[in-house]
Formats: sequence, structure tokens, C-alpha cells
Amino acid sequence: MSTSVRRIVAVISGLVLFVAGAATSAALRQDASSAERAPVQLPAFQRAVFLSHVNDPATTPLFPGDPAFSIRTVFTVPDDGFYLELVREGAHTGTHYSAPCHFHDGALCMDDLSPSDLVLPAVVVDVRDEVADDPDHLVRVADLRAWEDEFGQMPAGAAVLLLTGCSDFWARGDRDGEPNYFNCGTRMSGVHQPGFSRNAVHWLIRTGVLAKTGALGTDTFGPDPSSDAAFLPTWLTLRRHRLTIENLTNLDALPPTGAFVVLGSPRNRNGSGAPGTVFGLIP
Repeated sequence: MSTSVRRIVAVISGLVLFVAGAATSAALRQDASSAERAPVQLPAFQRAVFLSHVNDPATTPLFPGDPAFSIRTVFTVPDDGFYLELVREGAHTGTHYSAPCHFHDGALCMDDLSPSDLVLPAVVVDVRDEVADDPDHLVRVADLRAWEDEFGQMPAGAAVLLLTGCSDFWARGDRDGEPNYFNCGTRMSGVHQPGFSRNAVHWLIRTGVLAKTGALGTDTFGPDPSSDAAFLPTWLTLRRHRLTIENLTNLDALPPTGAFVVLGSPRNRNGSGAPGTVFGLIP
């Protein structure tokens, strides 16, 4: 082969490799589709943490309009030989999760769910710095893509948990002019809380992070920002076997990825949700 022919072959080969490399780089930057997101297996774990507040009428802020919450002692050990309480509260009081029928007529309720719907890989999105500057902060698609750039691909069927820092103000009631849970400690009047943008939830569903199973969770009253009076992030999430998890705490004990959440509560017949204990399992 002559020198000129070798040069031509070398140039063509270089161009082919360059184009292939550019195409690969572009493909790597594309959002993963739901088919590309692999489910993860349950890991061994070193530590379990509570992600739920204690269910106590004296310290539990109620969502505006919810039924009153009370616990009354009915029987005692000295008088009756056993101790028993009567608990009266709404199904969405305190730390709880919501089933699809909470927002969709004819959808799955708590007694329709499987155990596998309630054990989910955890993704923790830390927005405490942003919320400190803006209690109505919106988590957008760009924020979720930036999270994946830093920590890797979110698994399919994940519980995407928003760490806002608002749980620091739990047990402080709705008192305008004071830092409380309703205004995320800002002293602003009215309800102020961060949440997921509608487009961010669409992205999580489209890319398979919120797959047939999965959840949106947060350490506030819910995944909806206070600016979204229609609660569309919750409405979008509560389909198929997906859930929302509200009023969490101790999310800073979980790593950004790799942990699991386990949702425990009464499985009430036709239940739209129930207060319960949420566990974080840290590998």
C-alpha cells in the first residue's frame, strides 16, 4: 500500500472514530428511558433509622382543615390489668403515606398494595441551602439532572425524598409572625413550603424513576410546593402503585443513594393513607 493510500485510510479511520466518540458522548448525556433504568436488589444493611415523627397530638402540626387529633387512655394496668388507648385522627395526620386512591377515584387503596410497593430504594435530594434562601423553592428538572451528574443514575421505582430542613420546625404550630412548620421557619405569614415542579415530576415518570412503583417524599406536608394549589405533583405521582410520603424526618441520616425506605402503617380497608412508622435502611 502506498504512502498516500495509507494517509487516506488513516484520515477516514480518524473521522469514523471521532464521529463515534461524539455520538457516544451525546448518548451518555441523554436522559435514561424507563427501559434503561434497572431495578436494584435489596441490600444487607448496617443501620436502621426512624424517618417518622412520634405520633403525638401535643406536637403534631395538622394540615389546614384536617380532623382534630387526640389520644385518650381507656384502660390502665393498675385498674384493668392492661394498658390501651383510643386514638382519633385523620388518615393523613403526622408522618404517613398516601395510596393512589387518595387522589384518583377507583385507584388502588392501601389494602390493594403489595409488600414490594412499600419497600423502595431511596434517593435523597438535599435542597436545604436553596430553601434557606427561598421557602417556596421549586425543584426543577435541571436540579434532578445535576443530582444524577454528581451521584449517578437514579434507580427505577425509587422513593425520591426531598430534604428541605423544614422538619426542624416540627411541633411548632401555625402562628403567624413566628418560625413554625407551616412557614418552614421563616416567620412569613401563611403556608410556605418547597416542592417538586410539575415538569420535574413529569421527567421522573418519563424516565422511569417513578415507574409502576415509586414515591415522592418530603419532610414537609407534601411534595407539592405551596405555590401549586392544585397539588399536581401529588396527583401525577399517585397512579399505578406509586405513593407519596409526607412529614418525614431524619432524612439527613440517609446517604444520597443506596439506602432503602420501608413504609409501615395500618392497612385499612379502602384506606387512602394512614399514619405510620417509616424506616430507613442504610447499607
